[in-house]
Amino acid sequence: MNSFTQRILIVEDDPQIRNFISYVLSAEGFASDNAATAQSAMALLTANIYDLMLLDLGLPDYDGMDVIRKVREWSEIPIIVVSARDQDQEKAQALDSGADDYLTKPFSTTELMARIRVAIRHAFKQNAKTTPKKLTVQDLSLDLEKHQVTLRGEALHLTPMEYNLLSLFLRNSGKVLTTRYLITHIWSSGYGEDTQALRALMAGLRRKIEENPAKPRYIITEIGVGYRLVDQESRKG
Repeated sequence: MNSFTQRILIVEDDPQIRNFISYVLSAEGFASDNAATAQSAMALLTANIYDLMLLDLGLPDYDGMDVIRKVREWSEIPIIVVSARDQDQEKAQALDSGADDYLTKPFSTTELMARIRVAIRHAFKQNAKTTPKKLTVQDLSLDLEKHQVTLRGEALHLTPMEYNLLSLFLRNSGKVLTTRYLITHIWSSGYGEDTQALRALMAGLRRKIEENPAKPRYIITEIGVGYRLVDQESRKG
């Protein structure tokens, strides 16, 4: 990545949490700006360039879900929700609205920084001018030109649907993908909430890429929300 200091917008109405996150980011070499309300956050977003936004959902003026939707109308800035709300439905709603990740309070600084680095790295790859020929996470690799998947250097034989599913995960490594998102992109919106087909497809893919499908190390289940392909850095959390 570039050598310049990356800047993060912290949107959090609790001053203690806000100051704590600012301190952690500074210690890790990041610059940050703070906003206690949705309105002040939007003002800062339109006036400055940020590499990522950390967003609390329980803001005093507008709900964080509305902020996500509004920002997504004009910006692709990575958004990590940091909230005390731990209901699966709300996590899925935030991710479906356009958030890139969801971290529940309380959280460890190690996990916070890992999620931040993954989100920024993913955005950097997405913004790169040249399309990569290979997508790789740890020792799992997909060659986009040859349509070939390898695991530890050995070729894997995937069905077309398994290939599409793995490709979707590799393009979004470290990011939580909701079941609705996966179903829509693998099949179509007409499948609605038909999670049985997705579970069957996931089970088949895991049998081929996981040493122990019952304890996966690549594609992790985010219970009640969806799945996430971990990379080396996000596994540290």
